[in-house]
Amino acid sequence: MRKRASASVLFWLVIACSVSTRGAAADPDATGPAAGAGNGESLTELNKKLTNPASDFWSISFQQNNFRVSTFPGQADRWNSNLNFQPMLPVALTRDWNLIPRPVIPLFDSRPYPEAVAGPPPGMEVLKTTGLGDMALSVVLSPNRSLCGNWLIGVGPTFVFPTATSVHTGAGKWQAGPAVLFGYLSKRWILASFTQNWTSFAGNGSRPDTNSMNLQPIAAWFFPHGWSVGYSGNILANWQAEPGQVWTVPLGIGIGKVVRAGRMPVKISLAGQWMPIHPDEFGQKWNIQFYFTPIIPKLVKHPLLN
Repeated sequence: MRKRASASVLFWLVIACSVSTRGAAADPDATGPAAGAGNGESLTELNKKLTNPASDFWSISFQQNNFRVSTFPGQADRWNSNLNFQPMLPVALTRDWNLIPRPVIPLFDSRPYPEAVAGPPPGMEVLKTTGLGDMALSVVLSPNRSLCGNWLIGVGPTFVFPTATSVHTGAGKWQAGPAVLFGYLSKRWILASFTQNWTSFAGNGSRPDTNSMNLQPIAAWFFPHGWSVGYSGNILANWQAEPGQVWTVPLGIGIGKVVRAGRMPVKISLAGQWMPIHPDEFGQKWNIQFYFTPIIPKLVKHPLLN
């Protein structure tokens, strides 16, 4: 598993270096005309829009995570490696309101899991499996700058679909709940939160019910030439867990850079997270995370409702 995690990181770093080299031939903060998305905008402005969860840009993001997770007392920690595909495809409903669908599609999830051993003596061992994970989708209604200025506001439903190919990579439940975005975007920084809570309402009757939260703090400072530094990590809560095992709270930092791959703007980010609070068994302890986010042309360019 360690070899697989190391190979994943190496693969994405090779891509990052290749894109950065291709984009270095041009002025790194050029504002001249460019075909396609991000036409005429500086790398810093593009970085702000890619960091903004209420942006009107279309982008596709690949997020590689390499978690180190606890197992059982006296047993070694194990790796949990996953790759998520996260497109962001906002559509203007009117001149003042945007509808922002945000799917998260786990392309693979390779994780450890506990398995009972009959013995003698009976006990538990740690195995691993790889498969697809459960897909999540939030659909947020958000006003644009004409109504709320630099404030970031959004609300809507969020869903989890039981698309996992293994009982260990998904919950086996249809889940739904609210999604809320709130924050502020200034010239130099962004401070926001995007919170989702899911409760199961259907699915495999033999699987336990679910009720969980994912709170994503968004805090970053923007520098010239497309650089940014900020907080990294998602705060997780499993409301069904035993007391003392509910929360996963990370402390993390991420560094991002927008470059141009030819005429296509791409954001590359590398982050590290340490979880001082996590469940004792199979809880996330730390993570190395890599983002690769190209901006793509917006296919729906006009408001759907006039």
